Amino acid sequence: MSHGELKRSLEERGRTLTEWKRFVRLGWPISVQSFVRTGMRTTDVIVAGIFGPAAIAALGLSNLYTRLALYTGIGIGTGSLALASQDTGSGADANRDQAVTQALLIGFVVGIPFALFAFLFSEQALLVFGAPNEVIVTGAPYLLLVLGTAPFRHIVLIGEKSLQGTGDTMTPMYIRGGANVVNIVGTVILGLGVGPVPQFEVIGIGLATAGSNILAAIAVVLVFTTSWSEVNLVRPTDFTIAKQIVSISIPRTVEGLSTTAASFPLEAILITFGVEVYAAYTVGQQVRSQLTGPFARSYGVLGSILTGQAIGEKRIEDAHFSTAALTLFACLTIGVLSIVMIVGNEFFASVFSDDPVTAAAAQTFIIAFAIASPLEALFRSYSGILQGAGETTKPFIAELTGVFGLLLGITYVGGILLEGGVVFVYVAIISYNVWRFGLIYFWYNQDFWIENALRQLEVRGSIKSD
Repeated sequence: MSHGELKRSLEERGRTLTEWKRFVRLGWPISVQSFVRTGMRTTDVIVAGIFGPAAIAALGLSNLYTRLALYTGIGIGTGSLALASQDTGSGADANRDQAVTQALLIGFVVGIPFALFAFLFSEQALLVFGAPNEVIVTGAPYLLLVLGTAPFRHIVLIGEKSLQGTGDTMTPMYIRGGANVVNIVGTVILGLGVGPVPQFEVIGIGLATAGSNILAAIAVVLVFTTSWSEVNLVRPTDFTIAKQIVSISIPRTVEGLSTTAASFPLEAILITFGVEVYAAYTVGQQVRSQLTGPFARSYGVLGSILTGQAIGEKRIEDAHFSTAALTLFACLTIGVLSIVMIVGNEFFASVFSDDPVTAAAAQTFIIAFAIASPLEALFRSYSGILQGAGETTKPFIAELTGVFGLLLGITYVGGILLEGGVVFVYVAIISYNVWRFGLIYFWYNQDFWIENALRQLEVRGSIKSD
C-alpha cells in the first residue's frame, strides 16, 4: 500500500468513526425510547401469560387490529419526518411548520374511524379468526380500549417523527419513554391487582395502554404550543405540502397494512397448529422485538433524518457515505444481539411461559427470528434512507411481495398444503427477510429517489432550482 493509499484509508476510517459517534448521539434516545416501548409490550405479554395461553392469544389477535392504526400513524409520520428533515436541512422553517401542523391534523382526523370501529365491532372483529370463545371474551374489551384511543396515538406517532426530522431525538424519548413507564406500571398494578386495586387481568393491560396514549398526546401538543420546540403549530395555508405528505404517507401506510393483512391468514394458520404454537410465535416475535427491535428501528429513523437533511442541503455524497457507515454499524450491533438470542433461546422462552409445550416451540422461533434479525435491520436502514428522501413506494413493494409471496406463501404451501407443519414457518421467516433486503438494496443503488426528492423540494419552494 502506497503512502497516499494509506493516508486515504486512515482518513476514511476516521470519518467512519466520526459518523458512528454521530449515530450514537442521535440514535441512543431513539433506541431507549423504542426499548422502553418494547418493554411495555413485553410486560403486557408476561402479565397476560400469567393468565394462560388464551390471554396471550387474545393480546396477539387484538393487536392485529391495533396495528392498522399504528401503521396509519407511522405512514403519516413518515411523510412529516421526510418533509421536516428536508426543510430543516434547507432552512425552510415556515414550510417545516406547515408540514408538522398539517400532518398532525390529518392524523387525528384519520384516527376517528378506527375509534368508532373499536366501539362498535370489537367482538365481531375477533370472531373472524375462529379462535376459542375464551380468547374472544378476553380480547374484545382490550381491543375496545386500545383501538378506541387511535386519534391520540396518531398525534403521538406523528409528533415523535416530526421532532426527529428536525434532529431532536431527545424530546420524543422523554414523551414516549415517560408514557411507556406509566403504561408498564399501570399494566402491573391494574393487570395483577397490586395492593387495594382489583385484578382486571387483560382489561387492566388495555386500561394502562389507553391511558398512556392520551397522556403522551397531551405532552406532544404542549411541546408544539410552548417554547420547548423550534417547531410552531400554524394555520394551514399551503396545501401543496399536504399533498406531498399524503403521497409519501400512502405507500408507507399500505406497506404496514399489507403486513397486518398477511398476519390475519398467517396467524389463523398458526392457530390451527395449536394455541401453544401461536403463543410461541408471539413469544419469539416479542424476544426479537425486545432485543434487536429498538436498534433496528433507530437505524431506520437515523437513515431518514440524515438522508433528508443532507438532501435538503444538497450534500448527496455525504448522504451516501453516511449510509455505508450506518449499515456497517447495523450489521455489527445486530449481529452480536442475534448471537445472544441464539445462545440464550431457552432462557428467553422460559421468561415468557412456564407451559412446557409453548416454551419448547418458542425456543425454535427465537432462533429463526435471530437468524433473520440482521437482514431485517439492513432492510429497515435502507428503507429509512429512501423514506427520508420521500420514496416510500419501493419499500412498500419489497414488503408486499415478501410478506405475501414468501412469509405467507411458504407457510401456507409448506405448512398446510404439503402438511409440513410449523417447520415451514421458520423457513418463511428467514426467506422473507432475505427477499425484502435484496430488493431494497437494489433500489438504493439507483439515483431516481435523490432526483425525486430534490424536485419535490423545489415544488414546495424549500430550495431554488439550479
